[in-house]
Amino acid sequence: MDMSENQQGTTRREFLRKAAVAAAGAAAAVAAPPAKSSVYSLAPARVIGANDRIIIGHVGIGGQGGTHLNLLKQNAGPGPDSLNNNTEQIAVCDLYRRRMRAGQKALNLKDSQAFEDYRKLLEIKDIDAVWVTTSDQWHAPIAIDAMNAGKHVYIEKPMCKTLEEAFAIYDTCKRTKRVLQVGSQGCSDPKYKAVAELVKSGKYGKLVMVQGSYNRNSLDGEWNYYHIDEDAGPHATGDAYVNWDVFRRGKGPKEWDPDMFFRWRKWWEIGSGLVGDLLPHRLHPHYIAMGIPLEGTEGFPFRVASFGGLYVQKTNPVTKKPDRNVPDFINVIADFEGGPSIMEMVCCINEQGWTDTIRLNKATITFQGDTIDVKPERVYADEVDAYSEQVPGGEPIDRHQRNFLDCIRNGGTPNCGIDLAVRVQTIISLAELSYRNGVAMHFDPKTRRAWFGAQKDPYYVAPVI
Repeated sequence: MDMSENQQGTTRREFLRKAAVAAAGAAAAVAAPPAKSSVYSLAPARVIGANDRIIIGHVGIGGQGGTHLNLLKQNAGPGPDSLNNNTEQIAVCDLYRRRMRAGQKALNLKDSQAFEDYRKLLEIKDIDAVWVTTSDQWHAPIAIDAMNAGKHVYIEKPMCKTLEEAFAIYDTCKRTKRVLQVGSQGCSDPKYKAVAELVKSGKYGKLVMVQGSYNRNSLDGEWNYYHIDEDAGPHATGDAYVNWDVFRRGKGPKEWDPDMFFRWRKWWEIGSGLVGDLLPHRLHPHYIAMGIPLEGTEGFPFRVASFGGLYVQKTNPVTKKPDRNVPDFINVIADFEGGPSIMEMVCCINEQGWTDTIRLNKATITFQGDTIDVKPERVYADEVDAYSEQVPGGEPIDRHQRNFLDCIRNGGTPNCGIDLAVRVQTIISLAELSYRNGVAMHFDPKTRRAWFGAQKDPYYVAPVI
C-alpha cells in the first residue's frame, strides 16, 4: 500500500477501506510459505572447523561497509591476539563504482573479484560469509539469496524494511540453518546479560517497564554530514558511475537524486530514518537486559505505537528544498501481553536522552556506561537491598564481528541472532507503520497478522511460522 495516499488527505474511512482491500490481496499472496529464491536453490555450506580460515565477501562498501572491511582486515590473521579472526576477504560489490574500486584496492583484489551485481559475488563457492551493508531496502533480498547460496550472513541494522521481509529472512535462516548476526553491536556488551541475570533472579519483582533513548544533534542536520560526490551519477563514466535504477528498487524518483543516494536514511522510500538507524541500538540490547523468552511465539509485542514529527530539519539550508520525509524526533511504545512495556526515544535534534532503566515492582535498575545500579522501591526497602556493580565491556564492532565468526566455527547463538532480530524488527516495522499512518498497530505472532485499532480485517499478513 502506498503510504502517501493517507498523508495526502485520504479520509480515515477511505484509508481503512483501502487497507482492508489491499491486505486481502496481500494475504492471498503470502499465505503460502515464501517461494525459493529466483536465483538460488539451497546450496550446501562448507563445514568450518575451529582452526579453519573463514572466507568473506562484502555487499555494500559505503561508510559502515568500509568500517567492517577495515576492521576485518586489521584483525584478519591467526595469532595470539584475541581479536585475530583467521579470515580472508576475497570479493566486494557496490552499485557505486568508486566505492567498489576503493574496496578492491583496500583488499588488493583483482577485477574478477569486484562486482556491481551481488549475485555474481554469491556465485563464488569459496565464500563462507557475506557482510550485507547496503541501504535498508536491499537488506532482505541480498540476505535471503546469500543464505540460499550457502553463505552465513552478517547484516547491518535494521535487519530489513518491512514485516514481510523480516519473516522471509527468519524463515530462510531457519530453513537453511545458516548463522545470521544483525550488526547491533551493543548486544555484545556483557552489561546487558548482567542486567538480565538480576531481572531473572526474581528478587526485584515483576518486570513492568523498560525505558531508553538514543539522542544526538548536529548543526547541519542528521545524515547531512554524509558527503555527496558531485561528479557521481547514472550518466557518469568510469568510477563515478552509479547504477541508480537498481539502487532504488522501483522506489523514489526515476531521475537521479544524489541526496537520496548518498543520504538515503532521510527518505522512507529507501531507508527507515531514526527507527531504522538508532532504535535498534536500544531495542536489541534492551531485549537482552529484560531476559524476554525468544522461543516460539513468545517475545513479540501485541501493540506498537509511535509518536513524534519533523520539527527542525524540514528544509535543506543550501537547496531550500525539503530535506527529508522521516521525523527528526520520535517516541516508540511497545506493549507485551501481561507486561512489560518498552518506551524508547530516538532523536536527532536534542542530545539529552534518558538513562537506560528497567522498572520492576520492587526495585528500579539503571545501567549506563559500565555501571549497573539497583534502587529498592520504598515500600520494599525492608525486603530488597540496594546494589551496584561495574561490568566493563562497551560496544566495539570488532567484538560483535568476532562473536559472529565464533558461532560459525563452534555453533551457538549469535548475540544478535535471528530469534532476537525478528522480534525487534517486528517492533521497528510496526513503529514505522504506526507513525506514517497515525494509528496504533496490533500484532498476533501466531498468525503473523497485524492490524490497527479495532479493525478486524488484516492490515498485513506474513507467512506463518
